[in-house]
Amino acid sequence: MTTIHEVAHAAGVSISTVSYALSGKRPVSEKTRKRIEDAVHTLGYEPDAGARMLAGRRTHIFALTEPLRADTHAPTHMAFVLATAVAARRQGYDILLLTDEQASEGMNRVAASKLVDAILVLDVAPDDERVAIARAVRTPTVFIGLPDDSEGLTCVDLDFETVGHLAVDRLADAGHDRITLLGQTETAYRRSNFPRRLLHGVQERTVARGLTLTWWATGTTSTDPAIVRTAVEEALARGDRAFIVHAVDDVHEILLSVLHAHGLTVGADVAVISAAASFDTAMLSVPIDTIPLIPQQSCELAVDLAVRSLDGETAPRIHLIPPEYRAVGSVSSRE
Repeated sequence: MTTIHEVAHAAGVSISTVSYALSGKRPVSEKTRKRIEDAVHTLGYEPDAGARMLAGRRTHIFALTEPLRADTHAPTHMAFVLATAVAARRQGYDILLLTDEQASEGMNRVAASKLVDAILVLDVAPDDERVAIARAVRTPTVFIGLPDDSEGLTCVDLDFETVGHLAVDRLADAGHDRITLLGQTETAYRRSNFPRRLLHGVQERTVARGLTLTWWATGTTSTDPAIVRTAVEEALARGDRAFIVHAVDDVHEILLSVLHAHGLTVGADVAVISAAASFDTAMLSVPIDTIPLIPQQSCELAVDLAVRSLDGETAPRIHLIPPEYRAVGSVSSRE
């Protein structure tokens, strides 16, 4: 890695003169500045973040605020963190990960320090405290998720309401009139916005299609296998033969095991759809139709919007990603 000493030697100046030219702390003649800039370009020297901040230049660092709590489902959240980091690196940016459980503290800290060029927000709550901060700071901010109050914000997310509509329509078109939804945990419905939005989409469409819906939260702060088994057993007892699963992979496997124990075949006797799954459903013991939640889609778009915002190329708006239905034969017609 090229050092500031090498730049100084190539330009024929002192190290302090290189520092002044890059930071703007003291005036440097145009001729000297040009020699330094030529040396920087030729040697591929990259000044540290502190020097770039002093010079008013970009740091090429994005902050990613992702509060990690005791109830956080780490595999899902880390999939989004990784997707964001990869997308940022492709654009020449590094990620500073903020995991403070009090999310506002870290966000305020990086905005005040001017260490980052933009802030990306994950795990968005319905009444997210980071909304007010985003409106108050000058640092461009992009939400990967959708809070209840999104006015004046830039947000990117899967269209969860349409996911719910799509799942219900597929089951209704197959002739099912009773549906059981196995959802997230109770904590997830309180702390995150996307479970509510998918639930609302399912509820809205079942009413519109004249169907009967029963839905369950599948635990308090984490999946409770006993609750999931009870939900499935009661559904089968009342004649439900259509299931939408918006939950982690464990819930899917418990459902499949109960169906197997009853001698029911997915795709023939029972219809199952995995809605907004962020994990690879191909790893399940039985193939299931899926409407996937793909972290790369929303994270790549969010990073792109953050980069474009630095050049004033974007205006605040909501970007909803249309869902895609992937059929593998777990929903067949009852007619």
